[in-house]
Amino acid sequence: MAAVERQRAIVRAARRAGSVEVTALADELRVARETIRRDLRVLEAHGLLRRTHGGAYPVESAGFETTLAARSTRHVPEKRRIAAAAAELVGDAETIFVDEGFTPQLIAESLPRDRRLTVVTASLAVASTLATVDQFSVLLLGGRVRDATLATVDHWVTDMLGGFVIDLGFIGANGISREHGLTTPDPAVAEVKRRAVAVSRRRVFAGIHTKFGAASFCRFADVSDLDTVVTSLRLPAAEAQRYVLKGPQVIRV
Repeated sequence: MAAVERQRAIVRAARRAGSVEVTALADELRVARETIRRDLRVLEAHGLLRRTHGGAYPVESAGFETTLAARSTRHVPEKRRIAAAAAELVGDAETIFVDEGFTPQLIAESLPRDRRLTVVTASLAVASTLATVDQFSVLLLGGRVRDATLATVDHWVTDMLGGFVIDLGFIGANGISREHGLTTPDPAVAEVKRRAVAVSRRRVFAGIHTKFGAASFCRFADVSDLDTVVTSLRLPAAEAQRYVLKGPQVIRV
């Protein structure tokens, strides 16, 4: 197999499974692990994959986005720790926005049940999770439902959000970097997130370590727009401090 064909196969495998491992790829493609590592370096240089220790995962762009189902199978223990720590930041908020995505869905599951909360969301999964909680009033933003994430977008959503003042927004992103801020592949999703940031008094980003340094197609907020960033200890302390210098508190769990 030629290098170009092998690299295409690696990208397809990463997009299908959500991530790839060097050892498994070497066995499957019958090449040395160092050959796979070299392929991953090439693919990272072309902005198609991001390398991790022992493997890589696909970079989401305007032409590619992982599904909610795929996200629910990767780094789950890490995401649960982050979500639990983020939910502890509710404080005295009475109205909160919970973004689309798997980690925000885990935040919704971790919200305190001992108080009344009004929860605004564009995510069908989040609304379904919280709709039966007696203490919660759930407002699902209406609009076109995206099949990849089961969340609503377009002007119906942004118009509704524009009429609110929300105490706390839990904001998700496909990538966060000091240079490009918070990004997502889809322009319609970016508009919803941009409006949610604008109407929230406090803004919390919660995401795993692999999102840091990554950038997708559409920018919707700056790091300085955030009050708090919650991530895991797998983000190095020195890198976390660089984000602190941009304004937000960074919590590593």
